[in-house]
Amino acid sequence: MKPRYEGVVCRLKEIRRARGMSQGRLAELVGVKRQAIYDIESGKYVPNTVLALRLAHRLGCGVEDLFFEESADEERAVTLAERQGRPGGRVIVAKVRGRLVGYPLSGRDAFNEGFKAADGLLEGEGGAVRLLRPESALERTVLLLGCDPAFSILGSHVSRRSPEARLHCRFASSRRALQGLAAGHAHLAGTHLHNTDASEEANVGLARQCMGSSPAWVVAFSFMEEGLMVARGNPLGIRTVADLAGEGVRMVNREEGAALRALLDDRLERAGVPAEAVRGYFEEVSTHLQGARSVACGFADAALGLRAVAEACGLGFVPLETARCDLVVPEDLKDHPAVKIMLDTLQTRSLREELVSLPGYEASRTGDVVARLR
Repeated sequence: MKPRYEGVVCRLKEIRRARGMSQGRLAELVGVKRQAIYDIESGKYVPNTVLALRLAHRLGCGVEDLFFEESADEERAVTLAERQGRPGGRVIVAKVRGRLVGYPLSGRDAFNEGFKAADGLLEGEGGAVRLLRPESALERTVLLLGCDPAFSILGSHVSRRSPEARLHCRFASSRRALQGLAAGHAHLAGTHLHNTDASEEANVGLARQCMGSSPAWVVAFSFMEEGLMVARGNPLGIRTVADLAGEGVRMVNREEGAALRALLDDRLERAGVPAEAVRGYFEEVSTHLQGARSVACGFADAALGLRAVAEACGLGFVPLETARCDLVVPEDLKDHPAVKIMLDTLQTRSLREELVSLPGYEASRTGDVVARLR
């Protein structure tokens, strides 16, 4: 039985023990007496905000993981951004402009070397969600749509900077991410198109097209090296996209709307190679990792992806382009508490140092305002 006081459930004892830490050691780390930890765990003492933040920091979790409202398990209306949800299915939830938006945790979004924790369970035919965490925690949750794998690192740095803030990263191609943002299904979107028209940067142009008359900021996140992921040692000697039309070469493509597919189409057109000449052009995967696994398992000889993903999967890499990934932030959401923390986090040296430690990444413009859409 977890201790409760003033409608708040305390999980401090459970999480402390899971970390293998004694009451005395935890008390020493947060600057209180051991008796204070005992009183909190037994429900005799409600910690103030500062102490709660210190406890969460030392235990490597969020404050809402240690203390949460007993009333969290209740039903709320939710807008499902994707329709594959089923009654009883798990969802991640955030509050966007006062409305709860949910994304089902199913398929690849449910499992990545371990199941992701849900914020709620769908009720009925998907028009409502039974929350598993307090709605107050959703006020400090930001949903980011995009396909830069380094967004997960950004999310971790946001939580380190403020344990009560969360950044949910939902995989989506550049166009799908911006369309979801324009529909009000997220707080932020990532895009990393390559530039072909000197009149306007591609990321800015796509953001302007998708956001319409809604004012927004375009903020630089990272530079990343894009290209073809191939088997280690590149046994087929693939050097350019024209080599994809060679005899015996099989590739897997990304879905329409993905920046990497647009890059491939541009390079094939420049080389005078029709798409039909490339075996596997119409075979699609929807993530960098799926493409890498196709090559690693021998189902394909080449897949579009990032140098960082190729090296993480033990593959070779043929560079094509270095693209800048930008974050699009609606003007009316830039003062959202967690969005402000995210923008502050972009300015930190620790984030930039971790980004440049990734193969093919560069962070010289991270946090710069690229454009303001009016």
